[in-house]
Amino acid sequence: MNKVYITSTGSFLPNAPVANDDMESFLGLFNDVPSRTKAIFLRKNGIKTRYYALDTNQNTTHKAYEMAALAVKDCLNASSLGYDEVEMLSTATTQSDLPVPGFASMVHAESGIGRCGIASHQSVCAASMMAIQNAYLQVKSGTAHNAVACAAELPSRMFKSKRFAGQHAFSAENATLPIEIDFLRWMLSDGAGAMLLQDEASKQGLSLEIDWIDLKSYAHAYELCMYTGTNKETDGSVLKTWLDYDTIAEANTAGALNLKQDMAQVDHIVKIGIQRFFEMVDAGSFDPQDIDWLVCHYSSHHFKPQIIDLLQKGGVEIAPEKWFTNLYTVGNIGSASVFVMLDELMKSGKLKAGQKVLCMVPESGRFITGFMMLTVTGSGDGLGFTEQIDEIKAPEIRVQDKPVQEWLVRQLTGVWFDFERGLQQVPVVKKIFKGQLSLEEYKRLLVNLRQQVIDGSQWIARAASNVSMEHFPVRSAFIRHSSDEHRDYQILEKNYINCGGLESEILTGNKNIGSEALSAYMFHRASQPNPFDLLGGMFIIEGLGNRVSGKWGRAIQQQLNLDKDQVSFFIYHESSDSNDNHFERFEQAIQSDLLTREMAEKIVKTAKVVAKLYTLQLEELDNF
Repeated sequence: MNKVYITSTGSFLPNAPVANDDMESFLGLFNDVPSRTKAIFLRKNGIKTRYYALDTNQNTTHKAYEMAALAVKDCLNASSLGYDEVEMLSTATTQSDLPVPGFASMVHAESGIGRCGIASHQSVCAASMMAIQNAYLQVKSGTAHNAVACAAELPSRMFKSKRFAGQHAFSAENATLPIEIDFLRWMLSDGAGAMLLQDEASKQGLSLEIDWIDLKSYAHAYELCMYTGTNKETDGSVLKTWLDYDTIAEANTAGALNLKQDMAQVDHIVKIGIQRFFEMVDAGSFDPQDIDWLVCHYSSHHFKPQIIDLLQKGGVEIAPEKWFTNLYTVGNIGSASVFVMLDELMKSGKLKAGQKVLCMVPESGRFITGFMMLTVTGSGDGLGFTEQIDEIKAPEIRVQDKPVQEWLVRQLTGVWFDFERGLQQVPVVKKIFKGQLSLEEYKRLLVNLRQQVIDGSQWIARAASNVSMEHFPVRSAFIRHSSDEHRDYQILEKNYINCGGLESEILTGNKNIGSEALSAYMFHRASQPNPFDLLGGMFIIEGLGNRVSGKWGRAIQQQLNLDKDQVSFFIYHESSDSNDNHFERFEQAIQSDLLTREMAEKIVKTAKVVAKLYTLQLEELDNF
């Protein structure tokens, strides 16, 4: 059985935080009258701000599966794992956007993850632990080497004032909702979180090893407490669900679709949770004195004193500084809460290797307890490259105050931003900046790049041969540029050999499918009469050398402890493309009379295509 580590976390909170005074601007008023109970419930739950996937017209701004996908992307973008490398997606939510298909299918389609196994978990808060446990067992058993678990909640749309118009549950005379609905209206908020589970700890920074997960249901002993889709009978039974009404409209009028909390039962959740806590202590699952952090999903501050009191009666006291929650600033996000809390804790700088983190997630749906014990591993210092890479700057282009030149620069700048953001998600690039690139992977990168680099000077020379004599200065610039590029592949080959690679291997390498596509496109464009649109391709490739390659080279040199003659291909490009007039030649071309609006549009399109194909070349390493 494998060890399992949480190696990366992510979250997504929609729109701006909403303060208590602004809640009804989003949820709406009843008969234009402010709520009479809002202040009471807010005082009890202690929440100061929360997030809504709503605008002030009560329109939904994000779907639950969209928020989950954004949290997944946030998680994967902080890892070294590529989207196509994810093997399992395990999701959780209280209410999916669609009854069919499963929530996992919707998140998968939105996330950018490639083909993978999936699992949808639907409950209330404990759905989070179900999703994590499924992912954990997949990796622990070796069924998958990695898995992403995530959760999202969007309850705000359930509590819009517009939803209650015409319902029996709403009393127009006193403009109040029944307490079992109104309580949740001021309690719940929207958001999503995700985590990546792997069978190896992260080589950069901290990981959380999952020691065990404990999940128990008490539905056999208790009635429904938090529910939707029915109206309970006085004896607690369910006779009619929302699908048993003649029409959905009739079910809605009867209030069967409202989300409700049985206030007479809700306090059971604290007693059940602490009872299970003590059972595990008595069984030797953990020693309370070993807990460094308690990540407890209590849905309201009202419950925290009760939890502390029951723990103390059982001889357990957890110091206040060991409690970690973001309830007061983020709100109660149901199943997403534990994900978002762990994400914030992981990024807080408070964790240290060897610490124990106990996660506690109770659920009042029909009463479930969920516990997870984590051990912090690794180093908070990280092993990655220290140079700032988040700031994206496009290559600077000088223009002559001409509208067509200015339009071209604006368009190319946008293309560049998209290009560099895309590069940062390519697995090999992520490994470079996460400090996780091995020497063998670096050598494979050189082999893959070399085959297309050789073609660089050739397509530039072909382009020059197709420039008519009337544009002789541009033709001459192409020829000079071809001469400069001719030596690049020789520097690359020397780097490879200096890293221990065989000369025969790099000289006989093939293009990967991305390199094939890029070279074929460049030769095709170079073969056209006056192929000035290739300036767009040169903008991307030379910009890569000018703005990016030096960072790659220094990062690789630092993490692999290499000499300059082993990374000079990348570092040379940074100085060469900025100092050897490469961009000056580009500027001269776009400042000439050949730049019409039609030509500018062609240059932009070629830049877009080259950006996509260059990215593909790096994504398809060794796919020959």
